[in-house]
Amino acid sequence: MPMTPKTALYPGTFDPMTLGHLDIMKRASRLCDRLVIGVAMNRDKTPLFSLAERVDMVEHAVGPFRVHIDVEVLAFEGLLIHFVEQCGARMIVRGLRAVSDFEYEFQMAGMNDRLNPDIETVFLMADPRYQTIASRLVKEIARLGGDVSQFVNSEVITRLKDKFS
Repeated sequence: MPMTPKTALYPGTFDPMTLGHLDIMKRASRLCDRLVIGVAMNRDKTPLFSLAERVDMVEHAVGPFRVHIDVEVLAFEGLLIHFVEQCGARMIVRGLRAVSDFEYEFQMAGMNDRLNPDIETVFLMADPRYQTIASRLVKEIARLGGDVSQFVNSEVITRLKDKFS
């Protein structure tokens, strides 16, 4: 019987993608054979970057991972559990920075479990270097002309400068 790849999904809006997101992606890639990074379209949020721009930024950043693991970057809209099933994933990876993240993520994991008990949610604690990084704050710092180089990669810095120039 052929082995099927163990697929994990790491979803997020990635507006913009931070070094914290990248760290979770790197660490998640060690837990599976195939990693799908789902870039979400959320109609309740007004992103700075378009969906295509966010997908492109993630694609640019995950290149080095592809040497070791199958990585796919896909845009999605709608119910997360439906996208997980569509991707053939059995694991949702979520990053936690602080206790405040846990409350929301715990509720989401519980609801997803009720919708499909075959899908596991795995929480990865943020590396202490990245615990305070939030996309919302990165955008604010960049908008006000601050240095965001310790929070995002060079591709994102260039795109933020373009948006705010």
